[in-house]
Amino acid sequence: MPDIACVDLFCGAGGLTHGLIAKGIEVVAGIDVDETCRHPFEFNNAARFINEDVGRLTPKRLNDLFGSAEVRILAGCAPCQPFSTYAQRYDVVGSPRWGLLYQFGRLVESTLPDLVTMENVPSVAKHAVFDDFVETLEKKGYHVHRSIVDCSLYGLPQSRRRMVLLASKLGPIQLVAPTHDRPRTVREVIGDVAPILQGGVHPRDPLHTASGLSELNLERIRASHPGGTWRDWPKHLVADCHRREAGRTYPGVYGRMVWDEPGPTLTTQFYGYGNGRFGHPEQDRAISLREGAILQGFPKSYSFIPKGAPVHFKVLGRLIGNAVPVTLGEVIGQSITTHLRTQTGRTKRKQYGGHLCR
Repeated sequence: MPDIACVDLFCGAGGLTHGLIAKGIEVVAGIDVDETCRHPFEFNNAARFINEDVGRLTPKRLNDLFGSAEVRILAGCAPCQPFSTYAQRYDVVGSPRWGLLYQFGRLVESTLPDLVTMENVPSVAKHAVFDDFVETLEKKGYHVHRSIVDCSLYGLPQSRRRMVLLASKLGPIQLVAPTHDRPRTVREVIGDVAPILQGGVHPRDPLHTASGLSELNLERIRASHPGGTWRDWPKHLVADCHRREAGRTYPGVYGRMVWDEPGPTLTTQFYGYGNGRFGHPEQDRAISLREGAILQGFPKSYSFIPKGAPVHFKVLGRLIGNAVPVTLGEVIGQSITTHLRTQTGRTKRKQYGGHLCR
């Protein structure tokens, strides 16, 4: 393998970086405007974190980070909320945050890394900004591969679909084939996590903590069964908003996960029982912050806050829910390393007249 340097834009807590490193790609730096990402990114990945707005990042600064590496990789996931299906119902003109993808394109044009990868929600492909990004890559001579990925086919225990783009100046590139014949289940990944109560915390892992429930919600979760909905409850437990016609179309809230199925797509509010199908399959509580991180592919030992620091559900829910799943990072990393080995082999065969030197 050649000498590689990767810079991770919009790096967050380090999910993409952790997956890339696991597949042999050296990530030299991660850049994010959110300072709370510093500890999880640096502590778990031994890579430099730069607290900076990508829109202000200069080409010279980026080239300095790449250094003299033989292969330079620019990776990143611009914030996906502006491109989500939910946001599109209310934002038809364009969010200012769409410009972050243009900033990504600006840095590609000005530094011309050997490979580029990005990940986002599938609906990003419906927007002109994405078409412009792809057009920029193609005009600069990149071979571009893009596909909608069912992450459960690669071992992520979630029903999560994402748009993955890979681009290379070295030759055609594509995502590796699915690695799993069947999805991994909730039971397989969090079935052995120690039980805790709602509002409780495990004595040896402060991240294994569950939000508290009101008396009403405690009664609701006790009336819920895995895979069921609030429609199964006694009438006195049903929320007023769900009694109205408009609310009847949202059965996916206040639900429990199913042990022997993959979990739902995690959001930044997965720690709240009423925010989706985030109830524990068996215990009367929402899943804990640690369980959410595990469902996102993070190792059970991944540190999100310094030792002794307070646990803030909203902050950590955002870091975990917004992260590129580590499992998907590994898939992207494997695709890149496979591509580099293929291209290196072709270069050698061409150099030695079709015969590898032995």
